Amino acid sequence: MKQVFGTRNGWAARCLVAMMLGYAVLVPLASADSDAVVREAGGLSYVSGGVGEESLDRMKVLVTDFNLKLVLALNTGDYLSDVRVAIADSKGKTLVDTTSEGPWFLAKLPAGTYQIVATYAGTEVKRQVTVGPEKLNTVHFRW
Repeated sequence: MKQVFGTRNGWAARCLVAMMLGYAVLVPLASADSDAVVREAGGLSYVSGGVGEESLDRMKVLVTDFNLKLVLALNTGDYLSDVRVAIADSKGKTLVDTTSEGPWFLAKLPAGTYQIVATYAGTEVKRQVTVGPEKLNTVHFRW
């Protein structure tokens, strides 16, 4: 077998091997639990996900760090993703406006009253929700 790593072509082969190894390592890391990344908006933490068993298990672990849980589903009980979620404070200031990446949307909010608007397939569902600092408040949105 001809040795290619010591030649000019060997440099290209080493680069190709390095790129393939890097890709093999990074792709699973980038996609694993990508829907369970805690984000920040206006000083508030939120995360969404729950598509698939692994993601749902991750969300179940994270739920203890939040005081608001939204469950997004059809009237048939089928869970939804790609639901627009907007949360405004009692003065009407929008704090979070994002798209949920799964049927669970978790947020950590200061104690208070909030207006939540969830939109799926052009249909808005609104809820006024009061959250406390500790207890988890679960709110279901159905279409």
